[in-house]
Amino acid sequence: MRKIVLAFLAICFVSAAFAQKDSTVHNIKKAVKETPSNDHFMIQLGHTSWVGQPDSIKTKGLSRSLNIYLMLNFPFKTNPHWSVALGPGIATDNIYLNKMNVGIKDPTASIRFQDVSDTVHFKKTKLGTAYLEVPVELRYRFNPDDDRKSVKLALGVKVGTLLNAHTKEVELQSSTGQTLNAYTQKESSKRFFNKQRLSVMGRVGIGSWTLFASYSITPVFKDALGPQVRPLTIGLTLSGL
Repeated sequence: MRKIVLAFLAICFVSAAFAQKDSTVHNIKKAVKETPSNDHFMIQLGHTSWVGQPDSIKTKGLSRSLNIYLMLNFPFKTNPHWSVALGPGIATDNIYLNKMNVGIKDPTASIRFQDVSDTVHFKKTKLGTAYLEVPVELRYRFNPDDDRKSVKLALGVKVGTLLNAHTKEVELQSSTGQTLNAYTQKESSKRFFNKQRLSVMGRVGIGSWTLFASYSITPVFKDALGPQVRPLTIGLTLSGL
């Protein structure tokens, strides 16, 4: 009898152990399945143009932006498809100009964009800005259980403060294009620029890759201190890291 009882208890113990193991594995799989990527790290590379750019300002090449953000994602408890994300980052814009002098440090009442194509000029001229930004996104995932293959949508705003504004000019040339001096000149000043920036943005894509667009509601330059141009950027986002 004792052997039968011990055998019965052993069977019960083994069955309970396997049941607990199966339950644990099931719960782990379920947790992994239901935990989406939070898209903590976002890298954006895009082409930037100035909306409202006057004909007197001539650009060339591929003006571009590079944005890097560290985001925190907060899913809705009542609906896993929806979440809100926000976090700090750095956003840079680089506008390439065609044979123009930008008076970023000139002691003038407003910033000047001077056409110097018929005189001594630099082969390459870039106007760059850098902002500390905080994006706030409302996100929607069509399939929150399979984030890597899910279609994603996001809409939001970005609030930023200007960290730096500068020009970089490379290789001084004559009016005929002959190299006079192969050196680089850099100047930096924030005097003509708006110190804060407010932008609207949107993203759509699948998994870690999304197309994005952003538009600055705030003009680049202060009122009466420069042309009322606003950056429009379209590009690609890598996220989900």
